[in-house]
Amino acid sequence: MELPIGLSLEQQFSLRAYAEQVKQLNQEQAQEMLLEVLRQLMIKENVIRSLLKDDLLKPV
Repeated sequence: MELPIGLSLEQQFSLRAYAEQVKQLNQEQAQEMLLEVLRQLMIKENVIRSLLKDDLLKPV
């Protein structure tokens, strides 16, 4: 199975918008934003693991 690695056009636009926002932040605000993004990525990872685990344990 081949996984898409690149970003969609919508994701590229969103990334550009975040880049513009980050330019306006001071160091403390940027650090807080970075930690919040990391926290959200960890939650996303946990949700994906849980969904995969639940799906793999279901009888066919």
